[in-house]
Amino acid sequence: MIIPIRCFSCGKVIADLYERYVQLISTPHNDEGDLTPDGEAMDQLGLNRYCCRRMVLTHVDLIEKLLRYNPAEREIVKLGQRQ
Repeated sequence: MIIPIRCFSCGKVIADLYERYVQLISTPHNDEGDLTPDGEAMDQLGLNRYCCRRMVLTHVDLIEKLLRYNPAEREIVKLGQRQ
């Protein structure tokens, strides 16, 4: 959901690295247009411990998906069904 502030295992601060990680893996890193591999992006950010790499690699950013839904619209639909 929300990017973890610290690695759960070692306590290293990783939240500030997540956005740069996403930028690195979504931009081409060579003339052929290949995207930067995950491991190379984490190496560039200084994520050397496997526990920290796990935290960044397996994070699912659900907050962006949740922001698309408006709870007020859900209430309007419920009220419309009751009538």
